[in-house]
Amino acid sequence: MLLEVEGLSIAFAGEEGIVPVTEDVSFRIAEGQTLALVGESGCGKSVTAGALMRLLPHPAGRVTAGSVRLHGRELLSLPAEAMYGIRGGEVAMVFQEPMTCLNPVHTALSQVEEVLKLHRPDVRPRGRRAEALRLLEEVELPDLERRAASYPFQLSGGMRQRVMLAMALAGRPRLLIADEPTTALDVTVQAQILALLKRLRRDHGMGLLYITHDTAVVAEIADQVAVMYAGQVVEQGPVREVLETPLHPYTRGLLQCAPRLDSLPRTRLPSIPGTVPPPRSFPAHCRFAERCPLADAGCRVAPVLLRRIGDRQVRCLKAGA
Repeated sequence: MLLEVEGLSIAFAGEEGIVPVTEDVSFRIAEGQTLALVGESGCGKSVTAGALMRLLPHPAGRVTAGSVRLHGRELLSLPAEAMYGIRGGEVAMVFQEPMTCLNPVHTALSQVEEVLKLHRPDVRPRGRRAEALRLLEEVELPDLERRAASYPFQLSGGMRQRVMLAMALAGRPRLLIADEPTTALDVTVQAQILALLKRLRRDHGMGLLYITHDTAVVAEIADQVAVMYAGQVVEQGPVREVLETPLHPYTRGLLQCAPRLDSLPRTRLPSIPGTVPPPRSFPAHCRFAERCPLADAGCRVAPVLLRRIGDRQVRCLKAGA
């Protein structure tokens, strides 16, 4: 198994004390497999990814429980120095807004070369430029020579994301984490980036953790899906099964909220009533109970644990109802 996340819980320290933001998050990713982590904004998706990379804000953010193993090696207990080789090397991350990650005063080519310098000692200094150009060509950066010599502000959003992908691939990672990499892009470029990610995953045999709130993207790219709500994974399983026959009421509501091409004109778009509880107000019982159409008194008594139903896992007493 490439990545094993077991019982991961994360908290932040603030004026009100220690506030838990995720609890008991577990999932696995095999070599060459894509897992989509799905949920509303603020549910804990990006914080989970930050914990995997040991990039939680310091000193406020902390992992309070759980395990993260990469090829059986526990990452959470590694010395900080050891993580430098893993970040960008064995595990790489592509962020939602590349403009905040790229250095504005360096060209696209020089930034890919910098990753090669840090994580690819097998590439000699004289060969870095050629290898960097090869990587930029692999991610289909158009007008290669001119765009490689451009600065981030001279590139479109899709081009900047391709540069970020080239930088991520430079270290030959076994796992790529993509945190909503297509959110700020138009639909045509989104489709191009998704197709590119699928090809790169196949060609390099990488595992891919794809973070998104867009269920249409999940169907396009993922093998497995884990649905998060209020800091917990509430449903997990093969992507086709989860999308076609959701067991958790939240998953069902999330899918119903997505616009459909076959909807009648001027049809009101369904929505889930209420709002996600803030972390400081997470209840001890089912966190979706106050918004759930199936909830009864039993749902508001005790914590709800993940239980297995076939190839699926679901955190609901009414699963499948």
